[in-house]
Amino acid sequence: MRPSPLYHVAALALAPLVRLGYRLEVHGKENIPEVGGFVLAANHNSSFDPWPLGMPLYPKRFLRFMAKSELYWKPLNVLLDAAGAFPVRRGEKDVEAIRTAVDLCRQGHVVVMFPEGTRRVKGLRKRWEAKAHTGAARIALEAGVPLVPAAIRGTDRLVRFAKLRVDYGAPIDVGDLDGRNIRDASTEATERLMAEIDRLEHAP
Repeated sequence: MRPSPLYHVAALALAPLVRLGYRLEVHGKENIPEVGGFVLAANHNSSFDPWPLGMPLYPKRFLRFMAKSELYWKPLNVLLDAAGAFPVRRGEKDVEAIRTAVDLCRQGHVVVMFPEGTRRVKGLRKRWEAKAHTGAARIALEAGVPLVPAAIRGTDRLVRFAKLRVDYGAPIDVGDLDGRNIRDASTEATERLMAEIDRLEHAP
């Protein structure tokens, strides 16, 4: 359950920037499970998103996250592994990545997912369009762990030193989905998840 030395170094080095430089504001931290694994799912504005998302939870909890397989070349792969990442082949049904995430959750880790699948870019059509994928819900349902929504604001305006804000929501209620097949349950859970992320993103 312990992060690597590199994770500690990066967290401590970036803490002044995130907390003071970008004046990180945190809401709903009480919704984060104190023990056990869970899936933490958030909107995705920037490659910097994991830092404000994970900083309020450090050092008690640390994040594990999927990184696109294209990034796994030496020596970057060593750094990614040390930072808590594991590879996923985007656009494919990467069964191995899903299985890894499920196992990590069952072991008590916090697995971060961005259901939109890619960063939002205004006015630019990307190969991988920002739309909700069911992977986060599927992992939580298969692992039997909470699905926790979160919203990140300000990371799309880093160069302006905009204020950062993170809102953590209560775990999504999926108790009524027991007995459904995994595909239907994941679809319904994802709809609830995205609705809650949107609500958090626009909360006052």
